[in-house]
Amino acid sequence: MTSSELETPPLDTARRLAEDGDLDGAAAILADLAADPDGPDRAQAAVGLAVVLDERGDVEGARAAARTALATGHPEFAAQAACHLAQGFEREGRAEQARAAWQAVLGLGTRAYVPLAHLALARLSADYDEAERELRAAVEASDGEVAVDARQQLADLLLERGEPGQAAEVLLDALEGAADGDVARLRVQLGIAHLELACAEFTAALEQGGDAETSALAVELLARTFPLRGRDEEADSVWAYGLNHEDETLAAEVRLRYNRDA
Repeated sequence: MTSSELETPPLDTARRLAEDGDLDGAAAILADLAADPDGPDRAQAAVGLAVVLDERGDVEGARAAARTALATGHPEFAAQAACHLAQGFEREGRAEQARAAWQAVLGLGTRAYVPLAHLALARLSADYDEAERELRAAVEASDGEVAVDARQQLADLLLERGEPGQAAEVLLDALEGAADGDVARLRVQLGIAHLELACAEFTAALEQGGDAETSALAVELLARTFPLRGRDEEADSVWAYGLNHEDETLAAEVRLRYNRDA
């Protein structure tokens, strides 16, 4: 061994070996470091060992190493270890174990990883209210691109729940801090929210009643907007409602609008 190798920190040596494809050599060094309960590099070595063992296909060994790092409570490397565990469980479809690992990330409170945990818990949730709470928590705990992503996911959820007004507010907030590459996507999503809002307003206009011309216009606008959202059957129902309306003046107005493109 050369003098330069003697002076190289073991972690750096292990990293170089892993990058060169010598996973066995890297694992041996990292395992020694992780086994020392008083070693200053134990947490970092254990995380590195988890990654190397995963690459070798030793899933259980990788998890044991990640748990070693997690047990140290190190604010950075314990959080990385919990993320490693959670992502592995998610890949295997083990939702409960993944949730527990993401909760461990939250328990550590490391700012860089808290938003990721909230986003993951929202993704794993089968309950709308819980998912919304987690997404809002992710928005509050993040900034920059992560915050934009959290807001977009929250807007998607709100649209799915039939709350386009709230979705539009969230998207407007997202646009304020969005990078140029995200703006077009957010504006399309905002346009979708506005389409849903328009459908709700046209429906309310029909339900509240009005003069024949106004009601016929609401029928046409609603029936022509629904297909833009993939709601063709609802569009057909709206046209049928107008065309067969008991108010013959309204029905006649709707027929004119229905046949304008014929």
